[in-house]
Amino acid sequence: MNELTKAEQQVMQQLWKLEKAFVRDIIAELDEPKPAYNTVSTIVRILERKGFVAHEAFGKSHRYYPAVSKNAYRKGFFKGFLNNYFSNSMKNLVSFFAKDRGLSIAEMEELKELLDEEIKKQKSNISEKN
Repeated sequence: MNELTKAEQQVMQQLWKLEKAFVRDIIAELDEPKPAYNTVSTIVRILERKGFVAHEAFGKSHRYYPAVSKNAYRKGFFKGFLNNYFSNSMKNLVSFFAKDRGLSIAEMEELKELLDEEIKKQKSNISEKN
């Protein structure tokens, strides 16, 4: 799956939120300063060409909607991010956030609890299968 540019991400965030929208609806949701109508229209058409967006025609106007769910994009993006920046290692990713991004003790304890719960769940699933 292709990665989105920053401008494409901003438009997709609005489409995911709105579910279906005309270009003017997308613009209304964007932060100031608002981009020009033609700029957003061009971005939407690029997204459609890339397969992220589809449309319904209403005469000469088009109502756009996401062709890729936010969750599907997030999974693909994160997989590429993990591979490109952390050698496809969750351990390297967690280590980066714990050491280089200065997670607080409370945040690390929360993560540890989440991991402990997931370990228990997976062990339970393994023992149920045997």
